[in-house]
Amino acid sequence: MYVAVKGGEKAIENAHLWLAEERRGDPAVPELGIGQISEQLALAVNRVMAEGSLFDPELAALAIKQSRGDLIEAVFLIRAYRTTLPRFGASLPIETGQMSCVRRISATFKDAPGGQVLGPTFDYTHRLLDFKLAADGFVGEAEQSETPLSDDIPHIAGYLNSEGLIQDEPETDVEPGDLTREPLELPASRDIRLQSLARGDEGFVLGMAYSTQRGYARNHAFVGELRIGRVAVEMDIPELGFSIEIGEIEVTECETVNQFRGSKVEPPQFTRGYGLVMGQSERKSIAMALVDRALRWRELGEDYLGAPVQDEEFVLHHADSIQATGFLEHIKLPHYVDFQSELELVRKLRREAGRNHRPREAAV
Repeated sequence: MYVAVKGGEKAIENAHLWLAEERRGDPAVPELGIGQISEQLALAVNRVMAEGSLFDPELAALAIKQSRGDLIEAVFLIRAYRTTLPRFGASLPIETGQMSCVRRISATFKDAPGGQVLGPTFDYTHRLLDFKLAADGFVGEAEQSETPLSDDIPHIAGYLNSEGLIQDEPETDVEPGDLTREPLELPASRDIRLQSLARGDEGFVLGMAYSTQRGYARNHAFVGELRIGRVAVEMDIPELGFSIEIGEIEVTECETVNQFRGSKVEPPQFTRGYGLVMGQSERKSIAMALVDRALRWRELGEDYLGAPVQDEEFVLHHADSIQATGFLEHIKLPHYVDFQSELELVRKLRREAGRNHRPREAAV
């Protein structure tokens, strides 16, 4: 805190009051409601939930309002609140094959088994400002399909796997780690890497993914499948002896298909990159899948090419926006003693340099 700043606690209190005034803005303009944010700024809400590791649209909307739209600050608020919540147990793995999809596409098969639905997407918009929105114009309603997607849609990778064309990833009984309860340790297992990427800053993960497409790590990928929808969350109840459904969450899942030349123990085949993010966040899930695949070079027996995206320490330790923000913004705090010592050192060095490099007197 700025306790050493002139004015002390009074100055800090006034700064808080001023911030509240700036957050509210012009009182003549109607105040933005939590419902408006959660319904009309849903993608911002989804990002805050994903990076904050807490699925609660109302709380994420409140955090966005409180932070004046600063999404990193909103993520910080959500994570801080999350630490106060009691933990009752762990849910079972969600079954994304039984997802109730609103969007499901594949870039690898034109006639994807199970069907393709474009869903709500910016992909086919013209990126022109719609001034009807400024006039509160209503754009219209989409026509609902008479034959909605089934709630049991098999994954595209399953069809490749039936021919042995894609690396099999068998289920394991090993309980995954929990990055929210244990500090990150390297080398990290894939489950921890995926958690770190899911919580990571979207911009950073996107930049890392883009680097793979520009040639770093030779990681050319196809989007095998991208799906968005709601899945049931189940939890084992020891007193009952069976699991029950405790709710539903919206998630975005992406599986990329990458070429693999094979190794001494495995034949040439495709491998996978995986991304799963809370809410509708397809850019993040695709980027996550690309980075996940790049980080798998060691376990797949591939060569390390020196690409930043292959460096586990570099990626995982710099992906978290909250850690990065804390370290970056702490330099705003008073560092008077440190700076004064360096200031005196520089003055001393300048005096010594002046004595050693006095200009020669001009010859007469």
